[in-house]
Amino acid sequence: MARRVTTLTVARTERITPHMVRVVATGPELSSFPDTEFTDRYVKILFPVPGVEYPEPFDLEVVREQLPREAQPRVRTYTVRAFDPAKAELTIDFVHHGDSGLAGPWAASARPGDTLRLMGPGGAYAPDPAADWHLLVGDEAAIPAIAAALARIPAGVPVHAIVQVESAADEQPLDTPGDLRLQWLHRTGEGQLLEAVRGVEFPAGRVHAFVHGEAAEVKELRRHLLNERAVPREDLSVSGYWRRGRDEEGFRVYKQQEAEREKIGAGR
Repeated sequence: MARRVTTLTVARTERITPHMVRVVATGPELSSFPDTEFTDRYVKILFPVPGVEYPEPFDLEVVREQLPREAQPRVRTYTVRAFDPAKAELTIDFVHHGDSGLAGPWAASARPGDTLRLMGPGGAYAPDPAADWHLLVGDEAAIPAIAAALARIPAGVPVHAIVQVESAADEQPLDTPGDLRLQWLHRTGEGQLLEAVRGVEFPAGRVHAFVHGEAAEVKELRRHLLNERAVPREDLSVSGYWRRGRDEEGFRVYKQQEAEREKIGAGR
């Protein structure tokens, strides 16, 4: 079945911290954009290759049939920060580190009227309202999902959030009806998130945990929560959003390699 592409127009942009740009897009096609229950709702954004003319109306299947692989749009995965069906607005926050990468520089230079094409949404996590408390852990790339999750924590329920950013200037307001303990980490090196989680005194009761960020660090955090904290697998949402030193194409290869290693390990 053909994958549905939603075509939107940039309405406005905002630099919300030194390393994060917010893009708000709109368009009539948002009327059929699914308003799912997931707080880690993500989309696959299609970035055109410079200099390539795509047939109109845009049809991804036609593009893939008619154009060589190197001319096809590049795909990047981003979490939806907010979706307002009443206003027909979709908000996506992009981490921006200068001219490196693809999506960040695009967001930094985006202007009202620019086209934004995306597929989705997908998603798998939302805070369990029956949990006794919640743990949310991640870096800049996970802030949109963490912020969306915080908004859904039931009133008064304890939630401990640990967020890693470059510096104090990259901190941003995070609100929740829950009883929030928010810990900002200013990046000093690898393993920082793991040490912070190890330092948390877990309250009594069942925790529902969301841990997303750099793949290698997330892998260690998953091991810690499963083995040292005895958190059941079904109470964990753990995923690497990116891999240090790789773009998204390279990260997909890394995930495939990791999956094969796990299969081999399980077969021993």
